[in-house]
Amino acid sequence: MDQNNKNNKNSNKNGNWRGIFSLVSWALLLTALLSLAGTYMNNAADKASSVEIGYSEFLNFVSEDKVSKVVFDQDEGLLRITPVKGFKYTDAKGKVYEGSRLELYTVSIQDDTLLPLLNEHGVTYTAGPYTPQLNPFVTILLTTVLPFILIMLIFSWLMRWIAKKNGGMGGIGGIGGVGKANAKVYMEKSTGVTFRDVAGQDEAKESLTEIIDFLHNPQKYTDIGAKLPKGALLVGPPGTGKTLLAKAVAGEAKVPFFSISGSDFVEMFVGVGASRVRDLFKEAAKVAPCIVFIDEIDTIGKSRDNRMGGNDEREQTLNQLLAEMDGFDPTKGVILLAATNRPEVLDQALLRPGRFDRRITVDRPNLAGRLATLEVHTRNIKLAEDVNLRKVALATAGCVGADLANLVNEAALRAVRMGRRLVTQQDLLSAFELVIAGTEKKGSVLTEFEKKLVAYHEVGHAMVAYKQKNAEPVQKITIVPHTQGSLGYTLLMPEEDKTELRTRDELMGKITVSMGGRAAEEVVLHTMTNGASQDIQDATQVARNMVAMYGMSGEFGMMALASRRNQYLDGGYGMDCAQDTAAAMDKSVKEILDECYKKAVEILKENRDDMDQVVAYLLEKETITGGEMVAIIEGRDPRTVADEYASTRPQEIEAPAKHVHMISQKIESPETPPDAGDGGGETPAGADTPQSEPPRAPEKPAEDGGSDSGADGSGRPDGGSEA
Repeated sequence: MDQNNKNNKNSNKNGNWRGIFSLVSWALLLTALLSLAGTYMNNAADKASSVEIGYSEFLNFVSEDKVSKVVFDQDEGLLRITPVKGFKYTDAKGKVYEGSRLELYTVSIQDDTLLPLLNEHGVTYTAGPYTPQLNPFVTILLTTVLPFILIMLIFSWLMRWIAKKNGGMGGIGGIGGVGKANAKVYMEKSTGVTFRDVAGQDEAKESLTEIIDFLHNPQKYTDIGAKLPKGALLVGPPGTGKTLLAKAVAGEAKVPFFSISGSDFVEMFVGVGASRVRDLFKEAAKVAPCIVFIDEIDTIGKSRDNRMGGNDEREQTLNQLLAEMDGFDPTKGVILLAATNRPEVLDQALLRPGRFDRRITVDRPNLAGRLATLEVHTRNIKLAEDVNLRKVALATAGCVGADLANLVNEAALRAVRMGRRLVTQQDLLSAFELVIAGTEKKGSVLTEFEKKLVAYHEVGHAMVAYKQKNAEPVQKITIVPHTQGSLGYTLLMPEEDKTELRTRDELMGKITVSMGGRAAEEVVLHTMTNGASQDIQDATQVARNMVAMYGMSGEFGMMALASRRNQYLDGGYGMDCAQDTAAAMDKSVKEILDECYKKAVEILKENRDDMDQVVAYLLEKETITGGEMVAIIEGRDPRTVADEYASTRPQEIEAPAKHVHMISQKIESPETPPDAGDGGGETPAGADTPQSEPPRAPEKPAEDGGSDSGADGSGRPDGGSEA
């Protein structure tokens, strides 16, 4: 230990001396540059304003009355001549000099006739000021030493200020510590976050609980021979709470928490990032057991390749990180947590066991998770008795924790604007609509034709959704313009939580609902508008996923034509097929869209009378609920609807999930034929062919939250008739 302390002191001393040497070198360099620049500028200024002439020329100019003043410069032995106004001088090379600041000079010669000549022509003459010669030592002091000291002081203050901004690291003047880690250390009392503050991520918390227990009770693991995991990678979409989980782990374990972003390692100087990695892990080893958290690790952990020319600084930083993780002492208790939403770009050497031993997915919460998250965020919010968080959780399908926190805050702000002291259910649902559609445009004015067109467009969506068993129930229809570009929208709200599994009928139902707006425009008003642009984009995206990735095309069957490139961000994918195949895929996509559009037109034609009645009521009130729409269709007075959030699904249509039954009986596997061992036997009739892996659930598009009139369930307004 004493030897380590001695080495650390020697290292710090060497670092300080390097910092002082660097500071002095920079100051000397800047002083020399400033001195040269000053000399050059003075000479340039003198050359620009002064021109040397011959003594005989000077006498001729005096005789020709072209001189107004002469100064006898005793220090330099020159005659400085000021010509009359408007004088132009042309030298031997033909260059012309003129201007109000033009000055001529010539060598002073002992000439007894000069003064009479000047008096004769009325030239003013005088002797220049005499400057005594300074001591050479004083001259050097004023021109070199003093500027050097001033520059050194300014440079030292500037480096200390930069070091202070970077967290106090940096040694003498900040120069010696350019590679120091800027990690902010949070102790248990500083984080103030525990698992109680994290909801909707039970699986992730369960995986991290073992790490916390290892930090508390390492003996029971080491007794059996188990080793502490070196690292855990938190992967998931933005806003799901990866950083919050890392802080909660430190809060639960009651150990120091080092937090640093991946971008903090990246600098313009090669080697600085690697130095910061070394310094970070050195500081962590001093206070072990502890947790080191690197956020957005994809900044430095990208795969090393030469396709884009490479990046020496980033690759050196990654290499140093890999070396530090290999050098972990499992008994010290230093655990590395990292977070990213782009795991596909990480280097394979970083992901192998022994570095990041665990990969923990922090995904979008399900219904129970959203309900628990809402309960956490409303813990300090004063709620009214009519608040039903489960209905809010149903409406926010697909939302992450950050979305729910924003929703609760917007609801509280709305309650204050309305002059209430409690947040009501209407505040929460209005906040959800504010997030997906924006605020209402108070000053927008639509003509009667435009209002009628928007009304039929929105009711077209709602009517198609109401008449299909594979669509979500209608919650709200409005033709009030909103700030996010829509002149109206239809809000669909699921009655039950859905997993990521979607059947082909459900996806076709989504597309058909999207086509309802354009179908209503053509069936009723025999026109088309640009208000269906967002609907068309959403429907095309769903249809393209069906053909390219889900194997739901009759022409291509179970053939993957594309692969997911970015699962947790935009959900985009790249094509893995030839151009001719891609062109044929477009035809299959169009066939699906045409089929859904034809079905939407048929539904609206069959229910034209009901649609006209709903539109008339919508034009009168501008905003109606799904319950009011159902009352009109069933011949009841819509004003008598008590529960505006009641189901709008027709009674003869059951929810799709009600046909799914879970069984607990043991299912016997089919008996293996006697000749199955040599691979030549046939499977008995009626026996299921074993598969190499279970069928994979199709990934749903990122648009799944409280659905609007678009077919993707994103919760975005459908665009009405776009402004």
